[in-house]
Amino acid sequence: HVQLVESGGGSVQAGGSLKLSCALSGWPFSFSKVCMAWVRQAPGKEREGIASFYDGTVIDVDSVQGRFAISADNAKRTLYLQMNSLKPEDTAMYYCAASYAQLADSCHPTRVFAYWGRGTQVTVS
Repeated sequence: HVQLVESGGGSVQAGGSLKLSCALSGWPFSFSKVCMAWVRQAPGKEREGIASFYDGTVIDVDSVQGRFAISADNAKRTLYLQMNSLKPEDTAMYYCAASYAQLADSCHPTRVFAYWGRGTQVTVS
C-alpha cells in the first residue's frame, strides 16, 4: 500500500532553515504520474497547501514564495521542502500528501489528496 513518511522537522530560530523530506513507497505507477504536495496546519487553523510538485512542475503559494523551495528526487521517490528565512508564523505540522494525476493541470497545493503522511513538526521561535 502507498505510504508517505516525512522527516526533517524540528525547532529553529527565526531566520533559520530546515529541509523536510517525504519518502514515497508502494506507489504502483510511474513517479511522473504522482502529484505530491506539502500541506501545513498551524494550531487552531485550517490546513494550508503550500507547494506542489508534478513531473518537474512546481507550484507554491504566495506566503512561502521566495523562501521555500519544493523539489523531488525521482530515483529515490522522495519529495523535499527547503525552508529558508523561517518565521514564527511558519510554525505548524507539515504533512506530505500525494495523489495520482494524469496531467499537470490537476496538480496544485490545494487539491484533494488521497494519501497522507503522519506529519513532521516545525517550530520557529
